[in-house]
Amino acid sequence: MEREELVERLIKWGYLKNPALIAAFRKVPRHEFVPSGERSYAYHDQPLPIGRGQTISAPSMIAIMMETLDLAPGMRVLEIGAGSGYNAALIAEVVGRKGLVVSVERIKELADFARENLRKTGYDWVKVVVGDGSLGYEEDAPWDRILVTACAPELPRPLVKQLKPGGKLGAPVGRDYMFQTWTVVEKTETGEISITEHGGCSFVPLIGRCGWKLED
Repeated sequence: MEREELVERLIKWGYLKNPALIAAFRKVPRHEFVPSGERSYAYHDQPLPIGRGQTISAPSMIAIMMETLDLAPGMRVLEIGAGSGYNAALIAEVVGRKGLVVSVERIKELADFARENLRKTGYDWVKVVVGDGSLGYEEDAPWDRILVTACAPELPRPLVKQLKPGGKLGAPVGRDYMFQTWTVVEKTETGEISITEHGGCSFVPLIGRCGWKLED
């Protein structure tokens, strides 16, 4: 099975380590989260177009992102950039229904695509919201984890503010559209911030009040 072969490769290459995350990658059907014309490539380790100039990241990059966040059951997780809904499904599989998963998407067409993909794969309890992701989602804050799937020139302050003490935020940060650094923010119990960098990456820009402007 292609999905199992992909997971085994990601484990062998060192991208996947967390048992709960490995189980999520095995269970969530990635082919249900890509356009029909791209399904034959669903289990290749490469990004794929999903429309409106957006992409679903390569599985290895998704594994890197998820591993750095240390997801666990019951967590409240905010995703910025729903895309096709695949990341949200993986997160939902790890945190479970006792947790909360909210994904904010700027483009309504993609939000609808993600919502439908999540519905048909059994993750209809994930909340997909249309809005400016650079501002976070104050309504259900604070968050144990925040995953940002579009690059920002700097860490959006509203997202850091909405992070719980003890929480983690992962985001691609950089002022170059083609190359950024996967950056993880940890907020201590006293509210102090520590930042670590986890290598280069390339993401579409985060458009919004605290991200890139459309004319940038």
